[in-house]
Amino acid sequence: MAEKVEQKVEQEAPKKKKREVLPGAKALQDIVTNVYQKAWDDKKAGKPVGWSASKFPCELAEAFDLAVVYPENQAAGIAARHDGERMCQEAEDMGYDNDICGYARISLAYAAGIETTNESRRVPEPDFVLCCNNICNCMTKWYENIARMHNIPLIMVDIPYRNEFGVSDDNVEYLKAQFQDAIKQLEEISGKKFDEEKFKEVCANANRTSEAWLKVCKFCSYEPSPMSGFDLFNHMADVVTARAKPETAKAFEQLAEDLQRYHEEGKSTAPFKENYRILFEGIPCWPGLRNLYHPLKENGINVTAVVYAPAFGFVYDDIDSMARAYCKAPNSVCLEEGVEWREGLMRENGVEGALINYNRSCKPWSGYMPEMQRRWTENLGIPCAAFDGDQADPRNFNVAQYETRVQGLVEAMEERRQMRKETK
Repeated sequence: MAEKVEQKVEQEAPKKKKREVLPGAKALQDIVTNVYQKAWDDKKAGKPVGWSASKFPCELAEAFDLAVVYPENQAAGIAARHDGERMCQEAEDMGYDNDICGYARISLAYAAGIETTNESRRVPEPDFVLCCNNICNCMTKWYENIARMHNIPLIMVDIPYRNEFGVSDDNVEYLKAQFQDAIKQLEEISGKKFDEEKFKEVCANANRTSEAWLKVCKFCSYEPSPMSGFDLFNHMADVVTARAKPETAKAFEQLAEDLQRYHEEGKSTAPFKENYRILFEGIPCWPGLRNLYHPLKENGINVTAVVYAPAFGFVYDDIDSMARAYCKAPNSVCLEEGVEWREGLMRENGVEGALINYNRSCKPWSGYMPEMQRRWTENLGIPCAAFDGDQADPRNFNVAQYETRVQGLVEAMEERRQMRKETK
């Protein structure tokens, strides 16, 4: 009898309305899977496979049709599927300090032969590695260790930290020389000669993807936004792993059309009414993404500004501007440029507050956040709330602390609204 009652209750309970999967989002679903599959297929066929830093100029390897996978993307996927803590611990048992990047620890454990339980994020062993330190200097030692473990070539592009606005001509020449050196190494690895026309085609694809991606990001400036800011986080893997592929550009162009339609129809991918608009600063805590999202949803908070997502929109006209484009990364620009970049985004996207991840995995990013917070409050008058988190290691994220900080931010934003009403 009890079983029948339970079945009746289940039958009579209102069914949740399924969220529409936008055509562009659907087209993007297989992008990363196909990148991983090509790596396995090429490895099986005896072709070289590379592991690459996410902001290494992908156009160089793509011009040789080389299969490349991305340890940062792999580590984020492993962390999101709740296998990050075990992999981090494995790396620590090997002697790597638990104070270094969680992505690095997961990747180094995997490179050493520790298998992940997340089958969808398994990749073949590398035959070469591509490293670029425009993200951070941890990348350099991380990829050096992978190269040493497997006794394989390391192709390095060194991008100097910028202490002032703009990229000097000397830096451009320095980078162009490194591009040429990387091309020579890739010729040896691939057994192919560099094809200038193929390279131009690849660059055109990468630019097309970046322009479409930035257009997608721009929809967050609409009020109300036709998208949830978390959608940008969900699509990060696509723009990282397949930026130079035409199918990625086409899918993002479709997504931009979908969002334009949503805007015109007054719809949004956010499953709640937008009440507050905030900047989310930093990389999300992938192991606790649901915990990260829940209190925002409960309070009607939409993330309408992030630096992490548009930072992968590399747009350029020629090899010189390509060098300049790859110099622009959140951790490779001076404090003043970083502040200006974010404040411009916050003004344009109408944010009322900022939520900052003091990411234990990313010391360069989190290190100057207190000063940034001070300037945002002083220059824009917006309240800021910070929480301790980690992009990959769940041991560094406390849900209760996070929920308290979100609630504090809501109260501060509401107080600011009331004060602004009273002064009108």
